Order: sequence, then C-alpha cells, then structure tokens
Amino acid sequence: MAETTARALKLLSLLQTHRHWTSTELSDRLGITERTVRRDIDRLRELGYRIDSSPGIAGGYRLEAGSALPPLLLDDEEAVAIAIGLRLAATQRLVDGTHTTLSALAKLEQVLPPALRRRVSALAEVVQPTSVGGTAVSPDVLGELALACRDGERLRFDYVNQAGDPSRRRVEPHTLAPSQRNWYLICWDLDRDDWRTFRVDRIDGIHHTRVMVPARELDEHTVSEMVLAASSWSPLQVEADVVMELPFDEFREHFGYWGQGASPEGSAHTRWPIGGADFREALYGMLYIPEGVEFTTDLAEPHRAALRELLARVVRALDAAPASRREAAERPPRTDRRTG
Repeated sequence: MAETTARALKLLSLLQTHRHWTSTELSDRLGITERTVRRDIDRLRELGYRIDSSPGIAGGYRLEAGSALPPLLLDDEEAVAIAIGLRLAATQRLVDGTHTTLSALAKLEQVLPPALRRRVSALAEVVQPTSVGGTAVSPDVLGELALACRDGERLRFDYVNQAGDPSRRRVEPHTLAPSQRNWYLICWDLDRDDWRTFRVDRIDGIHHTRVMVPARELDEHTVSEMVLAASSWSPLQVEADVVMELPFDEFREHFGYWGQGASPEGSAHTRWPIGGADFREALYGMLYIPEGVEFTTDLAEPHRAALRELLARVVRALDAAPASRREAAERPPRTDRRTG
C-alpha cells in the first residue's frame, strides 16, 4: 500500500509540472504499465484532483483546475521559492495583491517546518523588490501567461499599444519578466513573424488555443535586451525620422531590438523613428548610427536650430582642446591621496 501511495504521489508530481502527458510518457517515467497508470489516475480523482483524459494516439492526461484546491506536493526548495515570491508579490503592482498574497503567505508559513520558516525569513530580509509604482496587473492574467510560457501553448489576446491602438495578436509565449515598474511578455508574434514584447497590463481577452508547440530558442541576453528596450520607451515630446543609407537587414543586425519601429525605405535605405523628451535625446539616437553611414533627418524647428547651436558649441570646444592639452601636460600629475 505504501508503494502504491508513493507511486500515486509521484504521478501527481509529474502532472503538476506539465499541462499534458501521454500514457506512454507517464508509464516510462514511473516504470509501470499503462494499465497501472490508469488505476493511479482513478485514485487521484477520488482524492479530488480533476484529471482530464483524451483518447487517441496523441491523447493523454492533464491536470485541470477544480472547484476546491486539493493538497499540493512541494519539495523544500519549491516551498521556499513560493514563500519568497509571495513576500515580494505583496509589494508589486498586482490587483488586490497585498491582501491576497499576504493571506496566502500566512497560510503557507503556518505549515512550513521551523527550519524552512527561518530560511524564508532570512531571505526575505535581504531580497528587496527592484521597483515600485507602475500599472497594476491582474494575477489571473499573469498566471495564464505563465502557464502558456511553461507549456508552449499558442495564445490569442487583445492588445492596446502606447498610442491607444487596439489589435488582436496571435503569439507563442516565451518568458514573463518584470522591469522598471511593469511586467512584460516576450513572445513570438505569428503575424509579424518575429519576436515581440508586450506590456502585460495592456493584454486582455486571452484565448487558449490548446495548441502546444516546441519552445523557440531565445538566449537570456536577447531577452534582457528586449525587456530593457521596451521598458526604456517613454512618450516622445520630440519626434523625428532618420533615413540612413543602410539596407534594412543590416540595420536590424546592427541595432537589434533597439531598432523597433524601423522600416525598409527601398532596397538600400532604412527609415528609423527617433526622438525623446528634447532634441538632445533625438541626437542620442543619431549617435548610434554606424560610422560611415550617411543619413538625413526631418527634425523640425525649433529643435533643428537648437541642435545646430549645440553642435557648434561642441566644435568650438574641440578646436580649443589643443591649447588645453598643452597646459595640462605642463602641470605635474596629481596624486590620489586616498590611495596613500
């Protein structure tokens, strides 16, 4: 009986880690026959776990949400990770996040062994959230997106961009990431045939397609670049375009995800929107254009005149530099007194 119980618990642990398992996969993992798998599934159903089964070659089992929460199987590391996550979630921008997460945390810590409870408390004292503020997001939406990322399920959802334009997107979710004051979803956009980043608080109307696909490769560095580029965007007070003598493919290779919004201008040129809070930020974008690539910009007045004046000041400073360098060379080198 003990062996049967242990096997059923191991089966439950497998079901909790993935959306869908075939009978063959489960029998291979557990070292039992498919008939025994079916018996153990029936035992779990008697305990209150809703396990859906589908026939056929591609059929199998999946753990569904029930009307009540049956016992969860957590090892020590998982329990600590959840407790720490709940403490941090209480400070983040979740709808009704503080009340809900603190309530869940209290229930979890009640059943933690003393050693794990001390470990959670110690970690919580030194782990702090990186940001506050931002737009509140729904924990339900985050949960749905997290499951889709984990299981490789294609989704459809409604999205409203920064300009307020609505669209319906078809995507393959890859990663969820918090940055600055918001949450972001990194996914493969099936209609754009490219990677895209979406603000989670602007996602609504999620539709689960039940289509599972293999995960696409995307390294951690690229994910970080995409999130950083998305979180760095802010409303533009000054807007302009540059058209550079650079084919679109070469532009994308050079700029990566910092070149969002660019479009091909014929076969040999690329149009790229730039701008920012003032003309200096527009100039900052121009500085990233590769050396030797000619370009034009439609920056409007009075920002155009202000930029000319700034560049003239820079030229005057450069022309004055040789005399300054000679004077600096005649002075004895300074010593850093802090280093002794």
